[in-house]
Amino acid sequence: MKSKNNNPKKNAVAVSGGQGLWKRVYRARQLYLLLALPLIYLIIFKYVPMLGLQIAFKDYTFKGGIWGSEWVGLKHFKKFFSDTNFKRILVNTLRVSIYHLVVNFFIPITLALCLNCLRNQKLKKAVQTITYVPHFISVVVLIGMMNQMLNPIIGIYGTISQTITGSRPMDLFGIPVAFVHLYVWSGVWQNAGFSSIVYIAALSASDQDLHEAAQIDGATRLQRVRYVDIPTILPTAIIMLILNAGKVMTVGFEKVFLLQNNLNLSYSEVISTYVYKKAFGTGSNFSYSTAIDMFNSIINLILICSVNQISKKVSDSSLW
Repeated sequence: MKSKNNNPKKNAVAVSGGQGLWKRVYRARQLYLLLALPLIYLIIFKYVPMLGLQIAFKDYTFKGGIWGSEWVGLKHFKKFFSDTNFKRILVNTLRVSIYHLVVNFFIPITLALCLNCLRNQKLKKAVQTITYVPHFISVVVLIGMMNQMLNPIIGIYGTISQTITGSRPMDLFGIPVAFVHLYVWSGVWQNAGFSSIVYIAALSASDQDLHEAAQIDGATRLQRVRYVDIPTILPTAIIMLILNAGKVMTVGFEKVFLLQNNLNLSYSEVISTYVYKKAFGTGSNFSYSTAIDMFNSIINLILICSVNQISKKVSDSSLW
């Protein structure tokens, strides 16, 4: 029988195409080598650990390991959904996340628009530096600063309150409702300036001819911001919103855990801290905590896909 692949021209093209590919790879070998390092990192620390997700469907034991533990299906998911803490933890997570998303979405945009309006370059650079610096403060140091400043006895908050009212104020860290505001607004102080960088970069690409035309037509500065600057950064803002929407259920564990205490636990217990306590606390259960974290990741995936589809229908901007 004759082989079907008997066309010498096709074989020659295939060989030459393969050789051409390897020649291009060899010529750019330094770039591929540079790309290999983060690629290896992603594979080892991001994709290989995903094999461990199967313990969410097993009763994991150290003796049996990941592969030898008993398969129990959706047992741990059902246990979490029927847990008396499920509703409270889910509401707390959504409350903090949505509040944080809304505030930290609009404030960096507002800051970038205000900085773009400044004509005094020295003042502009000074404001940028002052607002950027807090981003480089670690979360542990930030919580330490908050504890010192908001101390009801020796802190600035306590000193000013005692001077005005003559009595010691309440401890803000012990008020459950105050936890949400402390978490969100300390994040604004720390990250608003750094988050505004991407919008300032987008504004730098704004068409100056449009500004000049608007000025000739008698447009005020606020009108130019509304009709020129905001449309310029709108695609960037939409992309940032989609990316942040994918992290709605992922409240920063470290900061929440450091702000958390027995007095504010009714508002500060979120999914990330609950997973940590179930995994490493008394009576640790790795399968149960993995199931909770997997549920959290699935919700984030659904949210980012949903927001992306809505953005694609409403505007021309989307991730894919």
